[in-house]
Amino acid sequence: MDEKFDYVIVGAGSAGAVVAARLSEDPNVRVCLLEAGGAPPAAEMMPAAVASLQNDPATDWMYNGDPGGVGKGIIGGMMMLPRGKMLGGSSGLNYMAYVRGHPGDFDSWAARGARGWSYQEVLPYFRKAEGFVDSPEIVADHDVHGHDGPVGVSVRQPVLRASTQFVEAAGAVGLHPGDYNGRDRLNPAGVASLFQTTTKDGRRSSTFHAYLEPAMDRENLSIITGALVEQIVLEADGDAVRATGVRFRNDQGTLETVLAGTEVVLCAGTIGSPHLLMLSGVGARDELTAAGVECLVDLPDVGRHLKDHLHAPLMFAADGIGETMTDIALSLGPDALRAPAGPLPADPADDSDLPEPLAAVKAEAERRLAEWFTTGRGLASSSLYDAVAFYSTGLGDEHTHDAQIAFLATGYTPDIWEGVFRLPPAEFFDDANSFLDPNQGQVVVLANPVQPHSEGSVTLVSADPAVHPRVDFNYFDDPHDVQVMIAVLRKALDIAKAWPGGGLGEPVIPPHLAQAHGHVADADPSDALLEDFARHYALTVYHATSTCRIGDVVDSNLRVLGVDGLRVADASVMPNVVSGNTNAAAIMIGEKAAEQIARDNDVKLREVVG
Repeated sequence: MDEKFDYVIVGAGSAGAVVAARLSEDPNVRVCLLEAGGAPPAAEMMPAAVASLQNDPATDWMYNGDPGGVGKGIIGGMMMLPRGKMLGGSSGLNYMAYVRGHPGDFDSWAARGARGWSYQEVLPYFRKAEGFVDSPEIVADHDVHGHDGPVGVSVRQPVLRASTQFVEAAGAVGLHPGDYNGRDRLNPAGVASLFQTTTKDGRRSSTFHAYLEPAMDRENLSIITGALVEQIVLEADGDAVRATGVRFRNDQGTLETVLAGTEVVLCAGTIGSPHLLMLSGVGARDELTAAGVECLVDLPDVGRHLKDHLHAPLMFAADGIGETMTDIALSLGPDALRAPAGPLPADPADDSDLPEPLAAVKAEAERRLAEWFTTGRGLASSSLYDAVAFYSTGLGDEHTHDAQIAFLATGYTPDIWEGVFRLPPAEFFDDANSFLDPNQGQVVVLANPVQPHSEGSVTLVSADPAVHPRVDFNYFDDPHDVQVMIAVLRKALDIAKAWPGGGLGEPVIPPHLAQAHGHVADADPSDALLEDFARHYALTVYHATSTCRIGDVVDSNLRVLGVDGLRVADASVMPNVVSGNTNAAAIMIGEKAAEQIARDNDVKLREVVG
């Protein structure tokens, strides 16, 4: 192709879609956005269908990593790390929790040298992105919310009774209701709430829908899908190195190059961005040489300092409280009920001969789907990851809350446990099919430390761009993280005991762990049992960050150290992981990056807030 643009942006995800849309607001600026995936499938719009998007190579990069000190019970021993491979990236794949993080997270970034990234300095970008919709369930701190931004932020409708019960139970143990994206996050005692989610009218509000769809008709914005980027084109002139373009393989397998007259902006995510830097010759010299890549800029911290969140699932039988999988499947529409998994015929053409009971099931599924489609209401409007609490364990990290406890209003199916979460139902439950009966309710309380001290890495293993890098999560490498996990598990158990109506009862303790630790019913689990439980069954929360962090790989303006004309703008630049779900902060980074680029290069944005 060798076509020339002012800006070439790699990755159309949570940040990249924002950067491309914002820069192309100036009609005099030519922007090219490269994305390896394509347009999101129809299921992406329906929040309750989220699990179907994982483990699909059409929408998921299918990364895996060595879990280090956890994962002893995971099928295959490798931790999955779903990353969105489509327009909208992981904002089209995630569970839609909108959590900015604690104000102290950003103030700590600034204190560590990330100039311009304090809470008061990033707050305008959160507000610029946000289209917050009030809910009677939350007393919102309106001074810090944005109401006119492109990303829909709302509380699901109708509100699930189980989720309000979680908030009530959390309040009973001192985590009082409030706006966790506002002033209530500053309460050291903690805060509990229904989740604010990136949804609008009951539909997912990914960065594709929020930013790219409205910009599709701009003549100065070229979006190339099916583009597997192989390398940033770097030109060396003496000691100076400059990014001048991007080389990619198109969906026909042909190698093409697009040139960047002003800048290349790398938005490929916490795994993809360091991988592409290393493939392009930017990274630790010894590592690149060993993989057969010429080192142009020796930058040893590329791919280092990986941070990620873990949560450990406490499972409770909760019939009459949790949502049944039968109800959820009905709400997804008739196609979710088709053979081989469901009672309806695999071929819709065979529906004409349905017996009356199945015809009634199909009619109810159609009614629920139509209700969601026309009103945005119903079970289909939420991922069912539905409520949350934040607090401080008192074990350190005094600048922030170091603990998150989330609530999942259903228990899923054995197939989802095995295929999506990689947890073996036969080992976790006494009788998985009985416990996970689709006609009975279950709930999951997720213990989630959010300031891990352990660091992992992303390492180049091959000069072939099609070969994924090695990911080492290194969970629990620092003993501090184990102690925090035990403390958060105990708080989660306290919430379960405080549940309205007399508590949730006993959590599921996998039989082999109960036997190994001499645990009996109605007894409090020992610290050793809780640690062993986490080491076997804790899972990634899909919050990988910090592999191109500010100060080590990029400067405070996100410019790659030692390379002119190249920036990184995604979750990889976070100096440390925020204390909560990471998508909102990634979108904020895209907004702030767009203004930094515009300011440095005289690009005219429609609105400047920084």
